Amino acid sequence: MEKLPGGNETILVVDDQETVWDFLIEALQTLGYSVILAENGLDAVEICRENPGQIDLVILDMIMPKLGGHSTFYQLRELDPNISVLLSSGYVAPSAVKDLLANGADGFLQKPHRIKTLALELRRILDARKKSSPGPADSPAS
Repeated sequence: MEKLPGGNETILVVDDQETVWDFLIEALQTLGYSVILAENGLDAVEICRENPGQIDLVILDMIMPKLGGHSTFYQLRELDPNISVLLSSGYVAPSAVKDLLANGADGFLQKPHRIKTLALELRRILDARKKSSPGPADSPAS
């Protein structure tokens, strides 16, 4: 079995389907990530509000009760304009995905998830984020 790229960042999984979050949590933890779960958009916004700067990437389901992916995305961006968001859905209108990608979402993963695709997409986003965000002004970038 080929070795998949992993990491040690913190990922917030936002999904209302237990089978999906069970798979994602197990896959992400196997890859070395710390995982936080939000079962809907309202919980995701609250978690981000209570943990500023602690979440490296959000995997955001588009279709959820209470607060859907579209509204959740904009509320997360209000809290942290630089937060990385990977959209995820089994079915969603292409226009909704295009709108969010045009407004700063970092990518889109079609469900069902494939662990290899997930692992590669997470590293692509997280590594690009590291390159584009230098550390504090008084310390040289590592």
